[in-house]
Amino acid sequence: MDDTQSSLKKKGWVGKFAAAGTGIGQSLWRESSFHVHVPCALAVLTLAIVLQIPRIELCILLVCITIVFATELLNTSIEHLARTVDRQFNPQIRQALDVGSGAVLAAAVGAGVVGLLILGPAIGARFGWW
Repeated sequence: MDDTQSSLKKKGWVGKFAAAGTGIGQSLWRESSFHVHVPCALAVLTLAIVLQIPRIELCILLVCITIVFATELLNTSIEHLARTVDRQFNPQIRQALDVGSGAVLAAAVGAGVVGLLILGPAIGARFGWW
């Protein structure tokens, strides 16, 4: 066991939560994808609140946002590991990176569809479109 593993083990749950918070914070500030995801999530939540979307539908939106954020965090961790393992072109690493990006895309598209299904009718009703 190296020093990092032993120091995390000594910190227990507090250390694990602190490390998780650090990872989330670093990703929010340093990863350009989060510079898109966060404003979109805030816009969706603001719109849902303004339109007085029912609580269950708001919860569904929150779950979708959480799934997108979680897949983005996992993809970011894969990218960091890939850079650490091999800085030269490696087809297996490229495939892993593509799969991670695909997971984020699938989550984002799914969340977008759910968002449209929930917010679309409320927006249409608000503006008298239907």
